[in-house]
Amino acid sequence: MTDTSPPKLGDLPQQSEFKVPTLQSSLNMDNANGSPAMQNARDSAYNGSNHPATQNVKDTFNNGPVADNVRNQSAKTSSEFRNLADSRTPPSKSAASGQPLTHYHSFFYNLLSWENPRATAISFLSTVLFIFAARYLPALRWTFKVLYITLGCTAAAELGGKMVLSQGLASSFRPRKYYTIPREALEASLEDVEQLINFFVIEFQRVLFAEKPAHTVAAFVASLISYWLIKFTPIWGLSLITVSLLYLGPLIYTTNKELIDNNLENATNVVNAQATQVKDLAGHHTSRATSAVKGYAGDYTSKAQNYIGSARAKAPTSPTAANSGAKSGPGSQPAYTSSDFPHAPKQEPMPGVTSHQEQYENSRFGGQAETASY
Repeated sequence: MTDTSPPKLGDLPQQSEFKVPTLQSSLNMDNANGSPAMQNARDSAYNGSNHPATQNVKDTFNNGPVADNVRNQSAKTSSEFRNLADSRTPPSKSAASGQPLTHYHSFFYNLLSWENPRATAISFLSTVLFIFAARYLPALRWTFKVLYITLGCTAAAELGGKMVLSQGLASSFRPRKYYTIPREALEASLEDVEQLINFFVIEFQRVLFAEKPAHTVAAFVASLISYWLIKFTPIWGLSLITVSLLYLGPLIYTTNKELIDNNLENATNVVNAQATQVKDLAGHHTSRATSAVKGYAGDYTSKAQNYIGSARAKAPTSPTAANSGAKSGPGSQPAYTSSDFPHAPKQEPMPGVTSHQEQYENSRFGGQAETASY
């Protein structure tokens, strides 16, 4: 007679023949977590973290000179950035035309004069890194890559959710109201952009119309150098040179201000002395040339008068004019009398007489006029 009862399972082995942990071994491990050995291990780890040596190391990193220096530098950097932001106020002085300047004049002066060195250094390094990133990193390509990946994941999640859950996943995260830019923020941004554009426009006109000749000369030199550099220097290299000069030029001047001012003063004195010497020399030569011209003009005038006098002496004259010319002295005009000139007619012109000579001959001074027949 056979046994029809179901078979009974024996004890589960701790490991299989292939040394693979079984379900019973996992249960035994879970039960071992509450064992004194595991608790001792946990206590040892906890006690190790609270050990005095460990606490000393933590205190050294958290309260030591390195941590204090980092906190102090962070506080100073934050304070300088606040000062730089607060400097955006319109300056008290105005342009030569009387127009008020923009608040960006104060901002860029504060930035480039290194009054807040940490903020200026960070902005300089950020600008340099931006130039190198624009040169060597395909930022535009990465932008499109992030865009298509984001849109692809959104579309896949929405379509997959509708197919599986009958509800789109992307649409479930849709906000109740889309974000919009407040009007006040937009107007403030537009006003700030307007001030920035006017800053560049005003400064260009101040340089163009030589409000400060030194700035105009510096702009001329920079433009001339840029004209020659652009032939073999790329745009990013020229931008890097320009940014370096804008930031490092004022720093070098402020660091060596006394030495540079003394050299500039000496150069100005030398230039003024040379200009005065050239001016005096030019005035001396001008006076000599003026005197020589006056002397030549006097000589030529006297010679011309002598030539005119000799020509008059050689010209045939009437005895009366000769006598009157003989009585006058040299260099003086001859005296003339009324007898030296012809008589003016004192009667009406005779009819039938056409020329002046006939009129004179027929007058009472030249002869008896014949009666004209009508």
